[in-house]
Amino acid sequence: MQRFWQELRFRARKLIKQSVVLLIALLTLALSTGFTQVKTTTIPLDNPSEMQPRHVKTEQVTYKGRKALRVTDAAPANVADGIQLVILNQTEFQDGVIEIELTGEPAATAGEGARGFVGVAFRINLDAAKDAAKYECFYLRPTNGRADDQVRRNHTTQYISYPDFPWNRLRKEFPEKYESYVDLVPGEWTKVKIEVRGDKARLYVHDAPQPVLVVNELKQGQGRIALWVGAGTVAHFSNLRVSK
Repeated sequence: MQRFWQELRFRARKLIKQSVVLLIALLTLALSTGFTQVKTTTIPLDNPSEMQPRHVKTEQVTYKGRKALRVTDAAPANVADGIQLVILNQTEFQDGVIEIELTGEPAATAGEGARGFVGVAFRINLDAAKDAAKYECFYLRPTNGRADDQVRRNHTTQYISYPDFPWNRLRKEFPEKYESYVDLVPGEWTKVKIEVRGDKARLYVHDAPQPVLVVNELKQGQGRIALWVGAGTVAHFSNLRVSK
């Protein structure tokens, strides 16, 4: 009889341990899915009422086999980059992931310094009184991607925080820190992903598993997303998705 009760207690302890392990597993699953669930939203680029074009011309086109929004620089001559935007009204954004396919190339009438500047601005806020924007931005210089000059290649990607930290100030005060190389071809579709968390952001290009540019000192807090072009650029944007 004593042996029977010992065996019974042993099986009871074993069953309790298994139940605890199962409970922990279920709680872990609930925490990882139910409480941190990521929602991905496709942002349409064919609804003019949901966009604020600023110093650009926009038009719906089919470009190299896919529907796209063409964005062309229309800012006055000799104006610094940073004001050419298409602000997307329904995109309040602080942390998360932005994915998009885009192209950029110099317009036929662009000056010698044009590079096909194209990118995405985020955490953008407008100062209504000054009619000016503040934002974070990653952008590309597609014509630098395969240039014969290695210095130009090293300046293919760029981070800026407009208006206080434009590219020329960052290059002067922090050489090479906010720029990097990636292989690009002007006018060709390019996949771009931007991960943002707190004061950190990562830029990924071409579905690469590792970022091509890392920023650990973002300046802005929260705001909307905008399509971004620079001087003399003709750009196309398609398949914008936001996860947060």
